[in-house]
Amino acid sequence: MSRRPLVLGAAVLAVAALALTGCAGGDSKPADDGGKASSGADYGLVSEGTLTVCSEVPYVPFEMEGGDNGSGYTGFDIDLAYAIAQELGLELNVQDVSFDGLQSGTTLIAGTCDMGASAMTITDERKANIDFSDPYYDSLQSLLTSVDSGIKSIKDLDGKNVGVQQGTTGESYAKENAKGATLVQYPGDAELWPALQAGQIDAILQDQPVNIEHEKTDPEYKIVEEYDTEESYGFAFAKGEKDELREAVNKALKDLRDSGDYDTIYDTYFAAK
Repeated sequence: MSRRPLVLGAAVLAVAALALTGCAGGDSKPADDGGKASSGADYGLVSEGTLTVCSEVPYVPFEMEGGDNGSGYTGFDIDLAYAIAQELGLELNVQDVSFDGLQSGTTLIAGTCDMGASAMTITDERKANIDFSDPYYDSLQSLLTSVDSGIKSIKDLDGKNVGVQQGTTGESYAKENAKGATLVQYPGDAELWPALQAGQIDAILQDQPVNIEHEKTDPEYKIVEEYDTEESYGFAFAKGEKDELREAVNKALKDLRDSGDYDTIYDTYFAAK
């Protein structure tokens, strides 16, 4: 049997397909967004056009209520996240969540938010469950106590109750170095600080900037020691699921540093006063 009719039929179909393709794409043009995403559709966002950020609030000066960015929250992390959202052409939405669920990766993998911004130290242990952005802040740990506690260093904590935030690097440091101390876990600084003021604990070991805020607020308390743990904070993403968004955030961070906008935000919270 002759194959000629079949060959001709295939050719006709191929030409028709090319013609249809030409019609479909003839009037289309690549989107010109000026280098910024207008909707964030390529990022697989929880809500189209919005960068949804999870954070534990309060954790002054990184996260707190207030501000004028429309999210209801402010602080160094939030203001930086807002600037990043603007760079990406997105709105900002902030969800208040527990830090433990966030740092373990469960909140992120559940799809509650696109990004975690909660003064989270980049560690190898967390990298097993979380993808991190480039570092955006370097921090120390510190020991806060009352001025009349008699505590002058971590060596004086034997037999003392020391407050730590569960799941943090401050807790890890205290476990390794606060010999003889009883570590009392709290969900966050919102519980730690009142516990110290009420005399339920003798000291707090946590991130230095947060303890500095308490020292400023109440002269009855002071930082007696600082610990250089070579910590850097990073924005957190669901493991293996937000590569495009993470890369876009890294680029936005670089652009904010290059433009000087990062320094402006930083100086708002950390410049000597």
